[in-house]
Amino acid sequence: MSEKLEHTNEQFRTAIAKCRDLFSKKLHDYGAAWRIMRPSSVTDQIFIKANRIRSLEIKGEALVDEGIYPEFQGIVNYGIVALIQLELGFADKEDLTPEQAMTYYDKYAQVALDLMIRKNHDYDEAWRSMRISSYTDLILMKLYRTKEIESNDGRTIVSEGVDANYLDMINYSVFGLIKLDEGCDK
Repeated sequence: MSEKLEHTNEQFRTAIAKCRDLFSKKLHDYGAAWRIMRPSSVTDQIFIKANRIRSLEIKGEALVDEGIYPEFQGIVNYGIVALIQLELGFADKEDLTPEQAMTYYDKYAQVALDLMIRKNHDYDEAWRSMRISSYTDLILMKLYRTKEIESNDGRTIVSEGVDANYLDMINYSVFGLIKLDEGCDK
């Protein structure tokens, strides 16, 4: 693997580690209360975050003291929650210990990393030439696709399922976090 690709992998791991730390702290504060969320509700939570990022990008100011960075982190974390919910189904009550929740988190963070490594190899780091606002638009497009698939009870004819869309949303969000950490597109 080239040094350039290994650097990207390390940046990805660092961004995911920050998201994981935030997820773990919220898990401590709230438990796995998100287990009651149906997949469509998780999709809507991600939509709220992506829509806020776009709004902040267009308006250039925030009236609530949270910027774009924590919203990308929220998309990463809700994307992982969505993948967990797809695997386990939603619950009527909190049914995961913090340790179990973190095990699932790590599983899907690794799936996202593995996908990014494969795609980054094939696309030769094209994401580095993109604007953060393009990641936002692509995430929103993936959300509309996901909503359409959910409306069709998960059935597709030729398209990937909602899991692939969630993974792409996670990866675009991590790219946004990396670029923000590098001081790009502020």
